Amino acid sequence: MPNNLSGLAKELRKRSTDSEKLLWRHLRLGQLEGLKFRRQQPIDNYIVDFVCFKKRIIIEVDGGYHSEEKEKDGKRDNYLRRQGFEVLRFWNNEVLTNIEGVLEMIRGHCLKHPPHNPLLSSASLRPSR
Repeated sequence: MPNNLSGLAKELRKRSTDSEKLLWRHLRLGQLEGLKFRRQQPIDNYIVDFVCFKKRIIIEVDGGYHSEEKEKDGKRDNYLRRQGFEVLRFWNNEVLTNIEGVLEMIRGHCLKHPPHNPLLSSASLRPSR
């Protein structure tokens, strides 16, 4: 991880949007199913809005943006998915006007994903014959 990403992540935490602040109030301190989330977290060459490493779930809160940003987000999401993360995206206004619905969607995704265990290989997950 490049050194400047940690500093940028810290700066982004200071400049959170209203929707990010609202969602963080509900995610912090294990308030969602006891899971630990981090905000503005560097992962490789990217900074994600929120991540739960135990469940390998990333949450992004988006404002309005142009098509080139949408294309960059798509490439970024594909990269993160290849690293084993599920990426959930919500619009700012969706978080601000329907926080309970957003939390319910996040909760549903968290409950359907077993905890990540890096010690298990994909071969050990195959059913026995």
